Amino acid sequence: MRIGIKRISRILFTCKAGALVYRFFVLAILLRFEYMQSWQPTTTHEARVARAELLRTIREFFYARNVLEVDTPLLSNGTVTDEHLDAFDTQFNFASSGKPTTLYLQTSPEYAMKRLLCADSGSIYQVCKAFRHEGEGRWHNPEFTMLEWYRLDFDHFALMDEVDALLQETLNTASADKMTYQQAFQTYLNIDPLSADNDVLLKAMEEQNIDIHAPQNLSYDSKLQLLFSYVIEPKIGNEKPCFIYDFPASQAALAKLSPVDERVAERFEVYYQGAELANGFHELSAAKEQRLRFETDNRKREEHGLPTKPIDENFLSALDAGLPPCAGVALGIDRLLMLKTNAKHIQGVINFTVSRA
Repeated sequence: MRIGIKRISRILFTCKAGALVYRFFVLAILLRFEYMQSWQPTTTHEARVARAELLRTIREFFYARNVLEVDTPLLSNGTVTDEHLDAFDTQFNFASSGKPTTLYLQTSPEYAMKRLLCADSGSIYQVCKAFRHEGEGRWHNPEFTMLEWYRLDFDHFALMDEVDALLQETLNTASADKMTYQQAFQTYLNIDPLSADNDVLLKAMEEQNIDIHAPQNLSYDSKLQLLFSYVIEPKIGNEKPCFIYDFPASQAALAKLSPVDERVAERFEVYYQGAELANGFHELSAAKEQRLRFETDNRKREEHGLPTKPIDENFLSALDAGLPPCAGVALGIDRLLMLKTNAKHIQGVINFTVSRA
């Protein structure tokens, strides 16, 4: 004889123990339902069509500009040294050396693409998977789709204009706003990030109710980044994209320092409707300087109890051979698609996020 859930609930709720059993019963049903549905994609068919259309638009954009599409490996012997990034790694047991070796899934195709630039590829772009060993969230998935491109003889200003053109083409945005990192801090916090001391930053964090354990132990850049993300980001790029450029030299990464003001690096980021969409550089070409930056990153890792990472020697050898003057940028396609389709969460544009992979 079949007994309905409502009848079971009436029976179980006749005592406190029964109510507890009922809650577990309902939870079990919900978990079973979730398990049965976990094979399904989290996207709609319309979102999949929108992704295909977006990729076609991107390829047409670069074809019209005579920028070559390329392909580079997902696995590499070297990886990023940035203390704020972690790569997935795997053991490769069939290396030509006969010894097991560690390979890393790329966090960006940057190093390999610059090796192509050093081999006279000309201006290039790539649409590929990238991986970062971090949690999933509204804007994040450990595996994601990246658009990265490099333009010969561009500086970061020319590349910002091209990124702006791509956003207008794909999202139908208005022409973007632009302001320096220094201007953003002066406008929204009345602080000069290039000269303020630690006490000024700590006071600003307190005034902005940024509640974090032992803020005095944070690095100067970490304090700046917290203030930027908590205070400035919510106020920029809401109506149209906003480029922030000329970051502090300590946040240069792979960008050149400005010849006008060596306190800043020729780097930019673009923000739109709550999303950080892209990060670009007027590219550093000096191999010795780049090695020093990698070594500094690893020292910071050691200071914070993090494992050091192997420097990509193939990349540095390519820089030694000569990187042509260029600017490059990485843009998150999943985030771009979220904005295009008004998706509230990244699972709305990725068929199977890591929890369903």
